[in-house]
Amino acid sequence: MPNRSEPAVITPALLRDWALPVPVGGKETRGTVLVVGGSRVTPGAVLLAGVAALRAGAGVLQLAAAESTAAALSIQVPEALVVGLPETPDGAVAGADAERLDELVAEADVVAVGPGLHGIDETRALLHRVLAATGARTCLVLDAYALGALSHEPELLADAARPVVLTPNLTEARHLLGRDPGDDLDAEAAGLADRYRAVVSLYGHIASPDGRRWREESGDAGLGTSGSGDVRAGLLAGLMSRGAGPEQAACWAAYAHAVSGQRLVPRYGRIGFLARELLGEIPQVLATV
Repeated sequence: MPNRSEPAVITPALLRDWALPVPVGGKETRGTVLVVGGSRVTPGAVLLAGVAALRAGAGVLQLAAAESTAAALSIQVPEALVVGLPETPDGAVAGADAERLDELVAEADVVAVGPGLHGIDETRALLHRVLAATGARTCLVLDAYALGALSHEPELLADAARPVVLTPNLTEARHLLGRDPGDDLDAEAAGLADRYRAVVSLYGHIASPDGRRWREESGDAGLGTSGSGDVRAGLLAGLMSRGAGPEQAACWAAYAHAVSGQRLVPRYGRIGFLARELLGEIPQVLATV
């Protein structure tokens, strides 16, 4: 494990010494992932995150998205339970009216909030609802608009004993920091982890609130494509669902995300692959570490 001064580079050797749990038995032993997101105009983000969770080993997948998208999502992801949530006139999920979400959140092992959400005020109301419904052992992954909502209320996670992972891009990191990130993303990730008392995965720079840090160095420009972050958030949620701790899941997810992109380069070039094409590479990467 890394010390508190220098981040450890994530390598196959490091991951082999930090092997993922291998659940036995039925799908229930691999946990339930609930992905909450998907406004009317961005339902694909929930699809990408949800399928990534399954590819990472989650046993049960549930998707909660804007009601107008639910039927299409249920056809596109037949493996998932899909629940439509009330939406505003512009297609955002109406967080204050999403009572149906409470029971789903209470029963999930991991809840990923953010992919495809729209509207900061609606997302804040949704995040409050999710936090109120989670149990002490429920794992949370906050991504995209959920991070924007958190930046408006940094104290939301202050007293949360539950495992939480934040997955910001640079724009979201700017909101969380209240300023532009500097060049030292290791330090910025560590600062965010300390401020929000959560594990942070920032472009392959991973930090724990206890001061430990890791860095994934395999990522390339091709990962900077629409939907790639949704895949990473779902991958992380799936690993936590099967029993990985938040730091372990963040490190494995960063590596699997990066190497899945590397595997696509011979077919599509460095910047020609799509986020959806990462999904098919994930199981092989995880299996061959």
